[in-house]
Amino acid sequence: MGLAQNTHLASAGPNSDTNVSTKKPLELKERRVLPLFGEISKTSEQIDEEIKFLSECDKSFTTRTEASTFFATRAWEYLQEGSLDTACYRFNLAQLLNDKNVEAYWGLGVVSYQRENWVDAKRMLSKGVNLAADNVPLLVDLSTVDLKLYAITSRKEELDEAGELLKHATAIDSSYALGQYNLALLHYNLNELDKSWEHLHKGRNLDFSGLNLDFVELLKAKMPDPQGFFK
Repeated sequence: MGLAQNTHLASAGPNSDTNVSTKKPLELKERRVLPLFGEISKTSEQIDEEIKFLSECDKSFTTRTEASTFFATRAWEYLQEGSLDTACYRFNLAQLLNDKNVEAYWGLGVVSYQRENWVDAKRMLSKGVNLAADNVPLLVDLSTVDLKLYAITSRKEELDEAGELLKHATAIDSSYALGQYNLALLHYNLNELDKSWEHLHKGRNLDFSGLNLDFVELLKAKMPDPQGFFK
């Protein structure tokens, strides 16, 4: 999980890349760079290509699980380089080889997040959480998307889900700094400012580099730092 954790959503800013329109019939080359090939009915061309790909992997790898891990690892590398389309295609191939590979869904979620496709990001990360319900960085990443969606839509259910995810994540590991920072944002949105400061300081003590200074200013504007650390 190392590569995945190093590419979590805290550092995943928007990145310009191809966003394919879904308003017209998609060619295969366009489907390749959509999460799970666009989740639409496969054409005969796509099926033929997949059969050929799987056959080649069966010759080159001991198992398809091993092949899936290989393609997911390469995909994270492309993602870190900012090559979103290539990363997306590699994650798709990883999922094709092993539909239980959490890394594939996690990676597709991060790709979608960087493309600012928030709904796709939530759907992909949720698929990963369904397979790995106790993976703390993944749970926190999904909460990040929920908090982003709440900022856009103000839907209470997004905030509620973020709260449940973070409650579960911090019960497993309260030392994951991003979880504490997300709790600070959650309580800020609930106007529970004391708790927001409490979790912000917990996050700061765990990993100061993850601190969002813009958020600190927003919080200070509503309530001075009770600890007096941020003047």
